[in-house]
Amino acid sequence: MDRLANDISSCRLCAERFAATATAHRPRPVVWFRPAARLLIAGQAPGLRVHESGRPFADRSGDRLREWMGLDRAAFYDTARVAIVPMSFCFPGYDAKGADLPPPAICAATWRKRVLADLRPRLTLLVGAHAHRWHLGARASVSETVAGWQAHAPTVFPLPHPSWRNNGWLKRNPWFEAELLPALRAEVARLLADQTA
Repeated sequence: MDRLANDISSCRLCAERFAATATAHRPRPVVWFRPAARLLIAGQAPGLRVHESGRPFADRSGDRLREWMGLDRAAFYDTARVAIVPMSFCFPGYDAKGADLPPPAICAATWRKRVLADLRPRLTLLVGAHAHRWHLGARASVSETVAGWQAHAPTVFPLPHPSWRNNGWLKRNPWFEAELLPALRAEVARLLADQTA
């Protein structure tokens, strides 16, 4: 797996694509996984702050995701326990209006099955629509997919993206905080307690 991580870190498949974005940046894959991890976070793609830091969820979205999970930073970033494998390992860039571009499909097509073949998670968090589609084949909206979380729990939890852009969604869906998050936190705590025992 170390060789695979090195291969991903060296990937430049999207160099021309990223150079053509409004951000005109170079690829910088953010690789954060080890085969022993029991918890998999399947995210979308790194944002600009993550691109700059080289650390996944090193932004306000990460703060919210850690709160949702009931984890502190040390546990969240422990690669022996938590694997973070986004649909795209690189920041896709912004369009001319400053909106996030979607994760390039070539990244998942090239790397995802190879990475997941070496992981054996007992709990998977699917963060955002792209992860919902890839892992669940979900064609429903994020709201519908997350509302159906009990069909996948306790081994898989579909989540909305923890971005501040989803504050309105969270307010319109109070069941998420009242019902899903307590179940998620309990499962994360149980899983990681078992791993340290």
